[in-house]
Amino acid sequence: MKTTRPPARLLLTLACTILPLSSVAAADATLDAKAQLGRLLFFDTSLSEPAGQSCATCHAPGAAFTDPDSAQPTSKGVHPERFGNRNTPSAMYMAFSPKFHYDRKEKLYVGGQFWDGRAATLEEQAKGPFLNPVEMANPSKRAVVEKVRRSAYAEQFDAVFGKGALVSVNRAYDHIAAAIAAYERTAEFQPFTSRYDAWLAGKAQLTEQELRGLRLYEDEKKGNCAACHPSQRGPQGEPPLFTDFTYDNLGVPRNPGNPFYGQDKKFNPQGAKFVDKGLGGFVKQGAEDGKFKVPTLRNIAKTAPYMHNGYFKTLRGVVAFYNDRDAKPACQGDVGEAEALARGCWPKPEIRRNLNTDEMGKLGLSEQEVDDIVAFMLTLSDE
Repeated sequence: MKTTRPPARLLLTLACTILPLSSVAAADATLDAKAQLGRLLFFDTSLSEPAGQSCATCHAPGAAFTDPDSAQPTSKGVHPERFGNRNTPSAMYMAFSPKFHYDRKEKLYVGGQFWDGRAATLEEQAKGPFLNPVEMANPSKRAVVEKVRRSAYAEQFDAVFGKGALVSVNRAYDHIAAAIAAYERTAEFQPFTSRYDAWLAGKAQLTEQELRGLRLYEDEKKGNCAACHPSQRGPQGEPPLFTDFTYDNLGVPRNPGNPFYGQDKKFNPQGAKFVDKGLGGFVKQGAEDGKFKVPTLRNIAKTAPYMHNGYFKTLRGVVAFYNDRDAKPACQGDVGEAEALARGCWPKPEIRRNLNTDEMGKLGLSEQEVDDIVAFMLTLSDE
């Protein structure tokens, strides 16, 4: 089944219309106290059950706000024997993701948070990990609020949200999420300081290989990466976000190294038979099975492993897969990236329905061209 997708420029305009760059700058200026409170919450390791894990544990600043443990495809919870079923996405630049919605004109889902869009906004996303049993594992909202009430920064809630901000559990939980979201809207999460940004501004140079990679990246008849990861400024000069915030089935194989398959049946009743339906599982529509949110490529060099299940350990492996997924024979059995590359095959997609064959799978890129595209993407790391 072929994928219908609106022009990347249209989606970039949509994203910036819903949350323009100016609103992020305004957040720094007008929500300073709220963002500071959000920062305290984000790094507070006492807010898990038991204590020991914070938002920053899986979204570390030094790792572009993703999991610093790149050896594991998915993240450990506060209980070390528990793992999530998905790779931790970067929180950077996610303030620009539109509220989750279905675009009736383009006939596709756009925006939201998490790999499957199940949280419509940053505020909704912030509420999830506290109560997830394989993440911070709190038993209830009340348990989280009680910990915040005992914190050294509890009085700041009244200053930011008004007197009695922590009295009602539901209101307090909303305030906690709002503060974290305010922090995630600050410049710390969207600095736009990559060498590519400097090149766009005429303040830096790209090498010949990087420029070749950029041309291939944007060429509709070659890499065509910009179809989903727009690389040019928006109509008002907005920096590119390198995602169109839509959902796609890339045909990613099962990851045999995913520890979630061996999870206690209490958290994964299906065991090794677990199939991640992605967007389809959230919206309960078979036509969306296997689709996951298109991530930003900003800081991609810092956020390995890649894809929703962490199947790829290397960025080059990802580009190679995009290039010849449909040109190589199918591997026998579930094998990891390194073994698949060594054998000259790719495992079958975890979900074949809705597979994107329009924009990837048989690109015909040479080995040098694959290297060139990777070289370009390395310029997207914030300095």
